[in-house]
Amino acid sequence: MPKLSLKSVSGAAAATIWHASQQPMSARRNRRILIRDILTEPLMFRRRARRIGFLAACLCLSASGASAQDWTWTADANVIVGYNYQQRLFADLSAWESQNWVMLDASHDDNVGQFTFNTMVSLEPLTVGHDVYLDETRADPGGSPQLFQTGESYKQIPLSNVQHPHDLIMALGVSYRIFQPSATYTFAASVVGEPALGPMVFMHRESARDNPQAPLAHHWLDATHVSYGVLTAGVELGEFTIEGSAFRGEEPDENRYNIEAPKLDSYSGRLSWNHAGWNAQVSAGHLHVPEWFEPYDETRITASAGYDGVVGAHRLSALLAWGENRDAVVINGVSDCFMLEWDLGLLRRLTTYGRAEVVEKEILGLGYHPIGFLHPHVYSHVDALTLGLVHDFVDGRAGRVGIGGDVTLYHMSPDLLPYWAGSQSYHAFLRWRPNASGHHHH
Repeated sequence: MPKLSLKSVSGAAAATIWHASQQPMSARRNRRILIRDILTEPLMFRRRARRIGFLAACLCLSASGASAQDWTWTADANVIVGYNYQQRLFADLSAWESQNWVMLDASHDDNVGQFTFNTMVSLEPLTVGHDVYLDETRADPGGSPQLFQTGESYKQIPLSNVQHPHDLIMALGVSYRIFQPSATYTFAASVVGEPALGPMVFMHRESARDNPQAPLAHHWLDATHVSYGVLTAGVELGEFTIEGSAFRGEEPDENRYNIEAPKLDSYSGRLSWNHAGWNAQVSAGHLHVPEWFEPYDETRITASAGYDGVVGAHRLSALLAWGENRDAVVINGVSDCFMLEWDLGLLRRLTTYGRAEVVEKEILGLGYHPIGFLHPHVYSHVDALTLGLVHDFVDGRAGRVGIGGDVTLYHMSPDLLPYWAGSQSYHAFLRWRPNASGHHHH
């Protein structure tokens, strides 16, 4: 039976893998105890089920026949701590902040396939948006200052020039893979997770992990990565994978610490291809009212091609992507974005990264639109180019610690020039991530 390997970790991320060493328990006895509790304590069981959702039941029933030493645990993480400076025409914004996440997967192989429980958390609700200054005055923008970034809201106001912090619980779900000679079948259920829509989310892409900024095209490509309620089914046929998902299309609310009510009101499909370091995908989804302040459905279409490998003696990760949003009940409701990002190892400990984007988005026209009201969108055009460097001054069993910095230059449409002409962005930071060579078996 195929085993979980480092290749299954997001990007080429570093991982810590170990096997627990507890004594096995009888699978039949575990099931009897679970059934007894359901029958004799139904009220208590229902309360627990409501509290943690259908995920716990899936986990208990799937894992009841596995002893602890049969599990493989895989961890991954990325932590960036630094200074963010957004130079604008009238007033500059600066912040001390940390973008971060930690992910943990537990996998077990049985006689048919592989069961996996996955979870991911972020402390960004505590580390992003709290130490921000408008010139020298403390500010409360609701997230990380980022020129021309949009998406979600804060204090019932659509965010503009701000990247929202991610929720505390970014992933919580289970999946089961069935291995057959001609195909592999996957079934997944998540209280919090990502549907089959868009490329791998930016924070897990090797082409983007050194970059402290989210793409300006995030809400055209991979913003559904924190969706509350996701069911996915897929089949792998050689180098190709076909997937379909039902999920909640609404973006997370402003409470970054809660787990919101799952829904299945949206759907998506994706066809992807992987071969010798190369990958590509095309996907489309229908999202039910993703933003409360623009109360209409949206169709999202994406396509991307990427490479993770070596060119000559240099490690290279790159992604070229296109995304399009088609908004209902909107005149001129189609907007597109294009993005190229890369992470290139110049030397063993010196890496250069970058991102070039061409985006169309509402910036000056953001605001609440009444339900069912036919209205036009007024799009602005932004070109952004980010260039950065990271030097790993520590590279050992405890992981890689690097010091880095970047600058972002902008070109914009005439409607933005009176407010943002000559704007630039800067970052200086420390970055820690596990080392791919630092794994352990117990």
